[in-house]
Amino acid sequence: MRRVRQLLRKGALRAAEQVAVVEGAELLSSALDAGCPIEAAYLDPAGASAPAVVAVADRVLAAGGRVHQLAPGVMERMASTVTPQPVVAVVGWSPARLEAVAGTPLVVVCVDVRDPGNLGTVIRSADAAGAGGIVCCAGTVDPTNPKCVRATAGSLFHLPVVLGGPAGEALAGLARQGATTVGTVVRGGTDYAAFDWRRPVALVLGNEAAGLDPEVAATLDAMVSVPMAGRAESLNVAMSAAVVCFEALRQRRTGGGGADPPPGPGPAGPTMPGMDQAPGAPA
Repeated sequence: MRRVRQLLRKGALRAAEQVAVVEGAELLSSALDAGCPIEAAYLDPAGASAPAVVAVADRVLAAGGRVHQLAPGVMERMASTVTPQPVVAVVGWSPARLEAVAGTPLVVVCVDVRDPGNLGTVIRSADAAGAGGIVCCAGTVDPTNPKCVRATAGSLFHLPVVLGGPAGEALAGLARQGATTVGTVVRGGTDYAAFDWRRPVALVLGNEAAGLDPEVAATLDAMVSVPMAGRAESLNVAMSAAVVCFEALRQRRTGGGGADPPPGPGPAGPTMPGMDQAPGAPA
């Protein structure tokens, strides 16, 4: 059990062993559906007889994994949540290479997104909107962080997630693949609904509090904004990602889109992420 506790707490260990820890029968089912190798599952006796737990444990055994019955009270000491799920599992997971997202209509790039709940919700929203992948640049939270894994609701295992290194290098690589790089800004950008999302686009989101680094923003092809009718100062980064990704999906589905953006870097202005002023809970 000590190893599982260490894996839950130490991202470097998860990276070295190329694994993630999932908590709950539904998340484990998603990992199995995606074909992830299952090292072992651990069952809390209080919930081991639940139909969903029995079913997923049978699937783990059928896939060649091990299933361990824990003694009472062990799960509470092992899991990362106050009210633990009845099943925790160690599954194989490794990041994708940048080539895995080449040619996809939409890639979401996270630059210095620090909150694991935000990143997990961005991954889930991007998956739901049909994005081709996520690129996590240097400074962004580890996508196998337990809170992030939970917030993805299984999308971590269905969508290519790239650990992209420095933002400049990742964006240059996406540009070479033919993607138009588009950042988000609170004000002063092209209306996101008027932008033509039907081309291959890399949507770039910045830090919750500070937004995109000005040097990164200056390299982008365009900037977009989500107009707000109420008095809220900004949107949560994960909410902004969902709004913009689903607009891109709408345009691809209906064939309707906005005018082409002006060439060159995006307009000057406060480069917020998409578009938090301060860290927020996932939408």
